[in-house]
Amino acid sequence: MQVVCLDLEGVLIPEIWIAFAEKTQVLELKRTTRDEPDYKKLMDYRLDILDKNGFTLPQIQEVIETLEPLPGAVEFLKKLRASHELIILSDTFREFALPLINKLGHPTLFCHELQVSESGRIEEVKLRLADHKRKTVQYLQKLNFEVIASGDSYNDLGMLLAANRCSFFNPPTSLTVEYPDIEVARNYDSLYQFVQGI
Repeated sequence: MQVVCLDLEGVLIPEIWIAFAEKTQVLELKRTTRDEPDYKKLMDYRLDILDKNGFTLPQIQEVIETLEPLPGAVEFLKKLRASHELIILSDTFREFALPLINKLGHPTLFCHELQVSESGRIEEVKLRLADHKRKTVQYLQKLNFEVIASGDSYNDLGMLLAANRCSFFNPPTSLTVEYPDIEVARNYDSLYQFVQGI
């Protein structure tokens, strides 16, 4: 049996941090895992900026509520889930993702959580497990699943390289140059065909 593992932001939904950066005009928050491979370093950087500006979780959630899945994502997932099991493996947070997961039709999501004060200040990132994307793929394989994976950023590489078959989805050029052997899908039709082995 095959299981498809997909990244969330940049593959199915817009980049949440970029949307918040544009809303607040704090452009330093546009930095994502496409730019910074070290996820802990990136999150420390983000939390520092949130603190300096006094931003709270409810303010971020307010922006998230205005976002919609990427065009075609909902239809793609419906089609995909008719033939495959699906798990979304993301380095986002439950407190961020749930409104958009609901709009995507409630696919299974493995992600992290936040520790938040009563005032709404994000105090700490509670990682589910270090390198959880790669480890999830490996555990699924131990259960005798064939894993097909797709993502768009540096933090997806562990998942992609561990999978039985993998494809980038609209990655930055730097990734395709560094990993020329990984296939690239530029739209949902080509990603669906890749999953189906066409």
